[in-house]
This record gives sequence, structure tokens and C-alpha cells, in this order.
Amino acid sequence: MAYKIDNAIVKKDVTGKLTLIDPDNVFADEDAFIAVKSDDLITIQLLINGILKNDFKSWRELGAIPENESLKNLFVRLGYSKEDVANMIKEF
Repeated sequence: MAYKIDNAIVKKDVTGKLTLIDPDNVFADEDAFIAVKSDDLITIQLLINGILKNDFKSWRELGAIPENESLKNLFVRLGYSKEDVANMIKEF
């Protein structure tokens, strides 16, 4: 079973006004939100699913991750191919 982070879209118009697009009304009772780029959200969801399934091939080989390194590189460093990541995305 895949873990899914509840999410909605925050859209900014040319004047800077933000609009919450939440068709499932998941955030109807929320007062504060955090905006995350969509590709980062997918990466976070994949990472959580990998942790829950204990599916990572080489956790110990990662060592320290530099703060300036993109989270997106984590899967490459763990030895996953594009096909592996595509298969994990299909689980959503």
C-alpha cells in the first residue's frame, strides 16, 4: 500500500494573489499551508514509500548528504534507475 501526502495546488496570478485549488476539499478547515514544488512532493512521497517498505538498496552507503544537494538526487545515490522510480510512481 502506497503512502500518499494530502496535497492541493497553490496558484499565484500576475498580481501575486494566491488561490488554493483543492477539488477534494481536503484543506477546508486548515488555516495555514506549506507550498512544495510538485516534483519535490513526488520525491518525498516516493522516499516515504521506500522507507515504509524498507525497500532501499544501500542506506548505509549514502553517508552524509551535503546540504546543498537536491533531494531528487537521493534516488540516484541509492542506486535506483529511472525504471525503478517509474514503477514506484505507478503504485500511486
